[in-house]
This record gives sequence, C-alpha cells and structure tokens, in this order.
Amino acid sequence: MKVLNLGCGAKASSSPEVINIDWSILVRLKKSPLLRPIAPIFLTGERLQRFASLPDNIVLHDLSKGIPFDSNSVDAVYHSHLLEHLDRNIAEGFLLEVRRVLKPNGIHRIVVPDLEKLCKDYLSHIVACDEDPKKGAAHETFISAIIEQSVRKEAYATRLQSPLRRFFVNLLVGDARKRGETHQWMYDRISLSELLISLGYRNIQLHGYDTSQIPNWGMYGLDVEAMACMQYKPGSLYVEAQK
Repeated sequence: MKVLNLGCGAKASSSPEVINIDWSILVRLKKSPLLRPIAPIFLTGERLQRFASLPDNIVLHDLSKGIPFDSNSVDAVYHSHLLEHLDRNIAEGFLLEVRRVLKPNGIHRIVVPDLEKLCKDYLSHIVACDEDPKKGAAHETFISAIIEQSVRKEAYATRLQSPLRRFFVNLLVGDARKRGETHQWMYDRISLSELLISLGYRNIQLHGYDTSQIPNWGMYGLDVEAMACMQYKPGSLYVEAQK
C-alpha cells in the first residue's frame, strides 16, 4: 500500500506505507537548519509544543504546485481539515489532482468539519435557550463554531501573545488568511458528495473515524488520538470516494 497523508501538520503516521506531506510554517521551520534553532524565540505555548512534537518523517512540499507523484501511482489519499481552507475553485482543482495520482479504484478519504452537525447543534441550543434562558450565556459559542474561523483576521495563537511579539510575528508570516488558517468554505454530506460526483469520483460512502474502505485503516492512527485511542477531530465528516 502507498497512502498519502496530505497537509498532515503534526498528525503524521509512523507507518512505512504512509507518506506524510506538508507545507505549514511550523514544518518549514523544523526542516530549515538555519531557522530551527531560533524558532522558539517566536513560538510560545501550544505552537511551541506543536513545533517540538513534529516528527521527522514529513516531506516538505507545497501542494499548490500539485502532488509530486505520477498518475495512477497511489493506493489511497487522505487529508483531514484541509479542504475547507481552500477557495472553492482551488478545492476543485485539488480534488482532481488527487484523482490523477490515485490508481484505478483507489480510495480518497476526506475529513472536514461537519456543517450539518454544527447547524443542528446551533438550532438545538436555540431550543434549549427558549426552555431555559440562563443557557443563553453560552450561545455565542455555537455561532462561533460555525463562522469564527471564516472571519478570523489574526491567527489564533498569535493574538494570545504580547503586543511586541504579535507585531513581529504578523510582520514575518502574515495574518490568519495568509497562513491558511481561515475556512474558505464549509461542507456537509450532501454538498461534498455532489462535488465529488461532479469531478468523476464514484462509490461515495460516509464513514466514521474508525471505519474505512482503506485496508487496515486503524493501523495508521490518523483519525485517532494516539494515547487515548479516541476520535482525533470530534464533529468531523468522513467521506470516501473511489477513482
């Protein structure tokens, strides 16, 4: 098996069958002999922990330049919470590029935030607030879960830093959109399935975090928390399609 894990961030598989690929700022810092020693000067808290935990088995590649594999050469392609960060026209081209590298009958596994679930949670909380007005104090979080990452201007971790550090970090690496942190679109099970069908995919299936058409999916550890064997990204939509 040859499985691509695209836009992996810190969630890389140690399996020799998986090729982890990413172009995030943290990975570029980690891979640079010049920048790696000074990275802790600019990183604090959670971002510093993520930087320190990055494994070495990540291939540094900019996916906007395509996927660096031959056509019909890969058994499965996986990406988690990546597609929603792409503009819609770019997303279509990306999905076609994945289809290009897949072998015939190869599996494309997509994980995105589940817009349907987020909306259902929001509407359910409205009902709960009608029944108990005291619950209204928490209602903003249900709105935030849907739109906050689409309208965010400054990267989440940066805005928690001191003013001087914020200034220099934003100057060096840009705002949330430039860093690819913002959501450009959201998907549900219907819209994503229809998009895949329109691009020539077939056999669209919904899955859970622990089920897949990819043989021995659980051994790769990509949709689970390594230490707890629990769902890595709760509230996600898991869709698979075949070439």
